[in-house]
Amino acid sequence: MSGEMQMPLRQGTTFSDDAVPDLDPTTTAGLLSERLQAWKHAVGYLEEYVGATEKIHKAHAKEYEKVLKTISHPLKEGSHFDQGLGGVAGLFENMRVNTQALINTNAETEKTLKGTVLPILERLHKEIKAKHKEVSHKVEKSAKEIEKARNTTQKHIELLGQHTASFESTGGKSTPAEDPYVLQRGVVHRLNKQVVEENNHRNDLINVQDGFQAFEAHVILTIQQAIEAFNQVAGGQAEKTRALYTDMLGAAQRIPGDFEWNGFQNRERGRLVDPNEPPRSVDTLSFPNQGHVSTKPLIEGSLERKSRNKLSFGTQSGYYVVTPSKYLHEFKDDDNLRNDPKPEMSIFLPDAIVGAPSGEKFSVKGKDKSKSISSKLTGTSEFSFIAHSPAEAQKWFEAIHAAAGATGPAYQSSPNSPVGGSTSSGGFGSNAEKIDSHASSAHKDQEAGITGADPVGSPTAMSPTVTRQNTIDKKSAAS
Repeated sequence: MSGEMQMPLRQGTTFSDDAVPDLDPTTTAGLLSERLQAWKHAVGYLEEYVGATEKIHKAHAKEYEKVLKTISHPLKEGSHFDQGLGGVAGLFENMRVNTQALINTNAETEKTLKGTVLPILERLHKEIKAKHKEVSHKVEKSAKEIEKARNTTQKHIELLGQHTASFESTGGKSTPAEDPYVLQRGVVHRLNKQVVEENNHRNDLINVQDGFQAFEAHVILTIQQAIEAFNQVAGGQAEKTRALYTDMLGAAQRIPGDFEWNGFQNRERGRLVDPNEPPRSVDTLSFPNQGHVSTKPLIEGSLERKSRNKLSFGTQSGYYVVTPSKYLHEFKDDDNLRNDPKPEMSIFLPDAIVGAPSGEKFSVKGKDKSKSISSKLTGTSEFSFIAHSPAEAQKWFEAIHAAAGATGPAYQSSPNSPVGGSTSSGGFGSNAEKIDSHASSAHKDQEAGITGADPVGSPTAMSPTVTRQNTIDKKSAAS
């Protein structure tokens, strides 16, 4: 196609039939010289490639030193790990050894590439350069001889042309040296010398061309040897790297899942919880002052109490305790575990008046000091209790009377007195019937709500004492 770009064609050394051809005699030589230049550059590329790879391995060795620093220190809290082989500590030791091997193998690869592979390519580069110089020098010398012979031949051809052109005009007159016949023979002589030089140059180029095949085979063989050496060094290093990482993986995979925990249990057996030990129980524990005399109740158990609400006619059950601190406490129950046992009602017995029991009933008149909402709304009230039996009521009366003080006379509530209602101390005294025939005039202070000052006897000397277990057992038997 006329529009296609035509690639330039390199002309060879085949001479035409012209005496002085227009072709450049260095064309073939230039082509061969350019080919050697191409081989030299190809080998130079390989040198740069191997050199860059060598620098990479040198840099890798330094970078792996940074990697090694990340695990060079002992493990923090290392006492939690088994320090022998086969555990996490052994894994990190394996990683340190293999990372150091990665540093060494990269450094060795860098030295081997620099000392073994690169010299092969450098020597080949020098051979190609020498060959290029040899061909260029030889062809250049031959080309100069041809150029000189051609110039000489050209001058004689031009001289022959001048004299043949003037031969007619001069009538054939000329000097012997300028005789066209002599000049023609001179041209043939010089042309012969030119042809000899051209043929010699041609033979030199043929010899160079024939030598190129063997030389290029040598170049390729040397390149193959260099690549083979490069593969052994760089490829071997890559295989070593893979083997080192595989060894790290194997060290991690060989750790049993329970290895570290079992070792930790053996080392810290004294600090870990023994699953075979029974759980703690409140019943088996002790604490300071647990059995102090002030903590032992004078009497405790369940009682029924009429509500202080005048509109309510029923009774409610509660757990009551008379303590050595002279308090009558009311609790919802005797459970110390489910809720914090705070008293629902607390009456300080020395300030209270105790009514004598009537059957299973008895009453206590006093002020609730528990600081509950109901205690703030009511003042002094009479609390009517119902025991499980008259005997139980008598025991409660004796314990409460003893805690209230020996100077306080017992009284019996009037049937008409409001049960659980809040009354004044004067009204309560007018409705109470004195049952202590030996009460003195000093007892009238007690009837008016004035407490006695006599100390309460030791609760350990009280008899009988109603315990929590006795009350529970009797309640269970009654039900």
